[in-house]
Amino acid sequence: MRILVAGGTGVIGRRLLPQLVAHGHRVTATTTSAARLGLLAQLGADGVVMDGLDAASVGAAVATVRPDVIVHQMTALSQTHAGKPSLRNPDRFFALTNRLRSEGTDHLLAAAAAADVSHVVAQSAAIFNGTREGGWVKTEEDPLEVVGGTRGITHLEAAVTGAGGAVLRYGGLYGPGANTDQVKLVRRRMFPIIGAGNGCFSWVHVDDAASATVLAIEQRAAGVFNIVDDEPAPVREWLPWLARCAGAKPPRRIPAWLARPLAGEMMVTMMTEGRGFSNAKAKAELGWEPRYPSWRLGFEKELT
Repeated sequence: MRILVAGGTGVIGRRLLPQLVAHGHRVTATTTSAARLGLLAQLGADGVVMDGLDAASVGAAVATVRPDVIVHQMTALSQTHAGKPSLRNPDRFFALTNRLRSEGTDHLLAAAAAADVSHVVAQSAAIFNGTREGGWVKTEEDPLEVVGGTRGITHLEAAVTGAGGAVLRYGGLYGPGANTDQVKLVRRRMFPIIGAGNGCFSWVHVDDAASATVLAIEQRAAGVFNIVDDEPAPVREWLPWLARCAGAKPPRRIPAWLARPLAGEMMVTMMTEGRGFSNAKAKAELGWEPRYPSWRLGFEKELT
């Protein structure tokens, strides 16, 4: 198939492009900078410069490539676009990403309709943002909690599924290029456990996220899928293991009342009330099996 990956130089894109090429697809990927066209070529893809927030730019790229499938991987989470990572001010840090998930999604879908592209696959998130009611592990039928970093997701999911496409809710990404900043904080003991650390997380290795995306493309999947590993777990379990694998001292523990003014409401909620996710639907309907079924194995492999 001819596949257009919007956002080809991001964390997912860099692992996805080689997998698509290895499956025999003709891949074109977008970047916001001509300086990165060489990287796309190294990954096996044709490259095109595109501004995801400019409808004319998106329309021109899609019309030129005329793909069979569009894959929406556009975010702006690098320091170049978003500044220093900060969950204390999530609305600021995620502002451009939220626009890409709302305005950018609309531009892609409009361009897809104009070019008669029948299938769209888009990135969403299933990390800790399940609704904070009921059990600790959520399915695709459960609503997401709207937090600062995910405000654009509600729009993206409704728009893409409304167009008959697939939404892939990736867990917290780790692996090559994915969580370097987080590991640095852990090694400096600047990533503490807040409260009892009961908040539940779901993780996925970046290569497993990419392999699930290939399946969704090739099977022309529709609907929402949680792309997470087999072991959603509370912070009090995965954070000490991450520290151990990274060669760091055990994380500090601080009460929620002290963390709130220092780290912000989103971080406190994430660590004390977050909800993880089930991958049963992706396994059953896509036939997806993560190479790293647990973050325990994945952290150890990547960091030791």
